[in-house]
Amino acid sequence: MYKKTTLSNGLRIASCRIAQMQSVSLGIWVKTGGRYENEKDKGVSHYLEHLLFKGSKKYSCRKIKETIEGLGGSLNGFTSEELSCFLVKIPGRFLNTALDILSDMVINPLLTQEDIDKERSVILEEIKMYKDQPRAYVHDLLDGLLWPNQPLGMPIIGFEDTVNNMSRSQICGFKEDNYSAANIVVSAAGILDHQRLSDKVKALAAKVKPAKENRFLPVKEKQREPQLKILHKDTEQSHLAMGFHSFKREHPLKYALSLLHVILGANMSSRLFNEVREKRGLAYEIGTQVKRLDDTGSFLVHAGVDNAKVEEALELILRELARMKSHPVPAAELKRAKDFSIGQLVLALEDTLEHMLWIGEYTASLNRIESPDEVIAQLNKVEATGIMRAAREIFDNKKLNLAAIGPLAGREDSIRAKLAID
Repeated sequence: MYKKTTLSNGLRIASCRIAQMQSVSLGIWVKTGGRYENEKDKGVSHYLEHLLFKGSKKYSCRKIKETIEGLGGSLNGFTSEELSCFLVKIPGRFLNTALDILSDMVINPLLTQEDIDKERSVILEEIKMYKDQPRAYVHDLLDGLLWPNQPLGMPIIGFEDTVNNMSRSQICGFKEDNYSAANIVVSAAGILDHQRLSDKVKALAAKVKPAKENRFLPVKEKQREPQLKILHKDTEQSHLAMGFHSFKREHPLKYALSLLHVILGANMSSRLFNEVREKRGLAYEIGTQVKRLDDTGSFLVHAGVDNAKVEEALELILRELARMKSHPVPAAELKRAKDFSIGQLVLALEDTLEHMLWIGEYTASLNRIESPDEVIAQLNKVEATGIMRAAREIFDNKKLNLAAIGPLAGREDSIRAKLAID
């Protein structure tokens, strides 16, 4: 189903031909992100992502957007802790045009001082925007509790000071060090031919230096007691983000973890949604999230809660987490969770963009691609005992972290007392 080619300079190409589709989705991945930065250049990966859309040797900023959108396509990019990605979805007959534009953006960006100065203002406004959105900003506070004084605990977008002080030489130096062939993956899905794609990429990327694969500092996790961070703000509801250190990307219990997430908070049938919202009306929005990284991970519970009922909601959430450690999931509930996970996977991979993201992330992170059939087979093998084991390893109250934003002055002690529930 998948084909992969590694060029002599180390650049990798992974593709999936989906003959019945009219579209093709293309991504250029770079193995770099927030984890590869330090306190002085925090946010440089994200800054560079912005700048690559500002023009290249062959294409101006306007030409990039007008060409892709003028052909019916869409263009985007994102930066995460461990990866940066630049992507296009376009009618299949325009694949070569999309590849030419995207590759020139990544390989030959202009990075002018004028663009750097203009984009600095844009990113500073983006930082302000996130701080004005407590539902999003509370996750930055939580990351700081989970991974204090290290890159994972700092916002990917950076800080006002680091963005203000970012120089052109810093940005160009970061690109030179990190955007080498060994760290680049081109992934594509849709109506395409792998060999033609590989030949085209080989010609475009012939001059990209090989270099070595990027490395980041290992994570440090030495938490011994629950931690609480409250940002007092006059909001209409309190925004909570609870987090535990979890499993790294390749962990024996990773499939059990996926189902634990579904059972607790991935949909409207989940336990937290039913208990916190449906039965008691304590929240409009509540759910869970799993973050998987190379050497660590996190399990998150996020909620927007009635200001007067934060303690009640916390007690209920922790009770549900504790129940996962002591009571096996009933067979019917486990089957629903498996069917939901499998169904969501199958539906997502009908979209060429989702399929491109699937094969690109696997290749960039693990240098292999797990097929949907393999994932489905492993999900079907998970037993209730495996989910309990995952819950017991993750939901250790001594390693609980809670970040909250809301009008909670004077309630630190009552909230902290709830975090001692076992």
